[in-house]
This record gives sequence, C-alpha cells and structure tokens, in this order.
Amino acid sequence: MNAERRHVLKALAACAALAPLRAAAQGFAGLGAEAGGFAPVLPSTRLVFPADHGPHPDFRIEWWYVTAVLTGTEGAEAGVQWTLFRISLAPPGEGGSGWQARQLWMAHAGLTTAESHHHHQLYARAGVGQAGVTADPLHAFIDDWQLVETAAPASGAPASALGPLRMAARGGDFAYDLALTTERGVALQGIDGYSVKSERGQASHYYSQPFFEVSGWIAPGGQRRAVTGRAWMDREWSSQPLDADQSGWDWFSLHLPGDEKLMVYRLRHDTGPAYVTGNWIAPDGSSTRLDPGAVEVDALGEAEVAGRRLPVRWRIAIPARGLEIETAPLNPQSWMATDFAYWEGPVRATGTHPARGYLEMTGY
Repeated sequence: MNAERRHVLKALAACAALAPLRAAAQGFAGLGAEAGGFAPVLPSTRLVFPADHGPHPDFRIEWWYVTAVLTGTEGAEAGVQWTLFRISLAPPGEGGSGWQARQLWMAHAGLTTAESHHHHQLYARAGVGQAGVTADPLHAFIDDWQLVETAAPASGAPASALGPLRMAARGGDFAYDLALTTERGVALQGIDGYSVKSERGQASHYYSQPFFEVSGWIAPGGQRRAVTGRAWMDREWSSQPLDADQSGWDWFSLHLPGDEKLMVYRLRHDTGPAYVTGNWIAPDGSSTRLDPGAVEVDALGEAEVAGRRLPVRWRIAIPARGLEIETAPLNPQSWMATDFAYWEGPVRATGTHPARGYLEMTGY
C-alpha cells in the first residue's frame, strides 16, 4: 500500500472509530461502554482449539498480544511488544464489505531497552486484505507485521498448542524479528477461560501461552542485536470488558522460578477499591484463579512520564503462595504515545520469587 493510501486509511479509521469512542468514553478507551447487539461473554462457554486462536467477529473487541523479555549476547536486557486489535464498529449484521466493512484493525509494536523506548502504530480496514487473522495455521498480520506459524505443532502436542511462530514488526527507528517456540498447550485464565473484571460481572474470554522460548534479533535505533529470552502471548475477547466506572488497569505477567507463571491485574474504579485478581500457572499449564482478596498489589514509587506521575514500582503479595515481590521497570519512560496512550514495558521482580516479565498500565 502506498503512503498516500495508508495516510487516508488511517485518517478515516481514526475519525470513524476512535473519535466516537472518545466522545462516549466509559472506562479506558471506551471499553466500559454498553455493547448492545454484540455477543455476550458467558461462563458456560468452553474454548475450542485451534478455532479460538482465530477471530470472533460477533464480539466488539479482541486482541492478539505478545510480550517478550530478552537478553542480548552482551548481557543487556530488552523487551518487545506486538499487539493486533480487532474492533467492531457496529454489531454483527450491520455494515458492508470491502472499504465499507465495519471491522477495524489496529496494531501496536514496542521495543524497550534500558536506554530507549520505541513504539509504532498501524491501522487497517477489514475487507481489503491489509490485515487479518486466520486460526489454523495461525497467521495474524497488518501490512508487513507478522505473527505467523511457520510449521505445524509437534506430533502429539495438545490441541491448543501452536507450532513455531515468527513475530516481526518495524517502526521508524526500530525493528525486530523473533522466533517463538513451545510444545506446550495454552493456559486458561480466570476459570476455564472465563475472566471476571468487576464485581458487577463484566468479563472476557481469556487464555495465555506463557511458555514460549525466543531467539532472533532486535534493532533499537537501527543497531541490530542478537537476543534470546521468553515470551508470553495473551488472547482475549469481549464486548464490554470493563465496568463503566473502571478507568483503567495495572496488569502484570511474570515468569517465576521453576517455570511457574503469574498473571495479576488491578482494575481501578473511579470510586471505591480496585478489583484485583489473577491466575497462578503451573509448569504443566494448569491454571488456578486467584480470588479477589487473595492478591495484594500496592504502588511503591512513581516517576515523571509523559507529563504525568505514574506508579512504576510495585509490591505484589500472595500470602497463601508465600509470594512477596517488588517490581522495578527496565526503563521508567516506557510510554506508548499511541491514540489511546498507556505505559508498557519490561520489569524485573525481587523478593521471594525473583522474576522477569511485563507491566501494562492504562488510563493514567
């Protein structure tokens, strides 16, 4: 696609989708807005693979989201993010095809080192072949950004397992190209993939693949470096994932010792206490929900970021698991200055369970 056409598409997408969401904003990016006409998230739904690696157009929003914590051959740490969002502009059955399709694709990529943070954003309209997702084999793309299976899963692997993936993206001052591999199946978040977001019952369908091993290269500022590490993929879809008075979230994904994994999120209400929950994932992929009240998440220290004060250092405690850790960012200035801006970057945890992982903070 030439630059002029890309510019026009981005402008149309921003005007048609993002401005109305802002005008009626409820929660971060309008995700607490009423979702009449879209499919509901039901606790009785059971996820089915490989189909659920693909899109769910009856729901209003979903994402394919990967973060990776990396180490270069010289020992320097880094992190990358790759996210593709599908956003329905109208309930199922409304809209047309081609340029009139009512599905919008938006993508974010980030690359963070201790010295720099890089990010880029893309848009596409569904129906014209510029972006999309297929489930089997998994192929998520927008322009030349790719998250694609390069081979079939290993023989005998679980039905939810993905074959080797290639993940690539580039922006004006950065690029990366990584290989992700695992033979393990996914971990279901919440209870059997039904993830509750508030006391009033807002929820999503949510699963993760937190067991990827990674190799490849990154190029912050155009300087290519070989890296290895671990990656975590999240898949989530919903029609109203937030309550109307939830302004945003603080979300952690952590690679713990012994190949255990921890996902924790803190959804902030405009009034009243935050809703805090998560899942503890065993090395075999079995996932146990952490009920509200079982997890303590407290801000410890702030930094000036993009003209605002943000809590970049945190304490997480799960007394029943004997866990008490403190997280610190690799780079406090990991601000994603996209149309819906947020903080996203790699963190390191110290304490009872030393760990590396990612923190995302929205709505600040």
